Amino acid sequence: MSMQDLVERYRRDGFIAVEGVYPLEQMEELRRTTDAFVEQSREVTEHTDMYDLEPGHTAEHPRLRRLKNPVRFHEAYDRCMREPKMLDIVAQLIAPGIRVHSTKLNLKSGEFGSAVEWHQDIAFYPHTNEKVLAVGVALDDMSAENGALMAIPGSHKGPLYDHHQNGHFVGAINDPAFSEEGGVPLEVKAGGITIHHARMIHGSCPNHSDRPRRLLLLEFRAVDAWPLLGVKDWEEFNALIVRGEPTQEPLVEPVPVRIPLPPTPTVGSIYESQSYFTDAALVRR
Repeated sequence: MSMQDLVERYRRDGFIAVEGVYPLEQMEELRRTTDAFVEQSREVTEHTDMYDLEPGHTAEHPRLRRLKNPVRFHEAYDRCMREPKMLDIVAQLIAPGIRVHSTKLNLKSGEFGSAVEWHQDIAFYPHTNEKVLAVGVALDDMSAENGALMAIPGSHKGPLYDHHQNGHFVGAINDPAFSEEGGVPLEVKAGGITIHHARMIHGSCPNHSDRPRRLLLLEFRAVDAWPLLGVKDWEEFNALIVRGEPTQEPLVEPVPVRIPLPPTPTVGSIYESQSYFTDAALVRR
């Protein structure tokens, strides 16, 4: 598929899948690196600034559902984030100047990987414009059976739904007008990537297979897309630029915004926030 075809599909559907972006040898390196972190997680008993633990995690049976900001902890993840072939695609979709927003590695181990409820990423971090997206690097083959991302095509052109419940931001769509009808799995082989728009509605089911599904999520924004909740440190903010130069002139566009405050009593990952989301009619299972 040509670059123009990818751009057109992204604009139409809000997501794309591209095979063969990374060599399989690099994915094997990342799997070994990730296995080492899972092994180290035996030593912890509660969530940390590195580990987000699955329910039932023990030293005997370590269950890790997220490695937070993995590029801080191992150069293999950082190198993956800076892959020119991947960044070339991102540049075509948002802008030549690219800044990292966040990184995370979500793990769905065989037969017990946690679900993620339907949500829109931009609800968590509103920006001055929506040149914001997430790249998912598949460390393993990702299919519907092992908990692939699910997306609703075209939903990036629709409303920004309320992600609050009982006055708190819970990180899951909580709106009686919302319907998950039309959701499709984003399936891709190891070494391939998915890319989705920050307003696109997506989630994922538990892993019902015996195969792991490890997905490195790299969230990027254009250099002129500024977070509405503010910039705490100018130098640190600009250190996140992977292409282009800093700017003091954010691009402000008329995009829908709902501030993700106040937070739930326990501030942490999406899993922790969504644990407060209790409307069984809307929970994705």
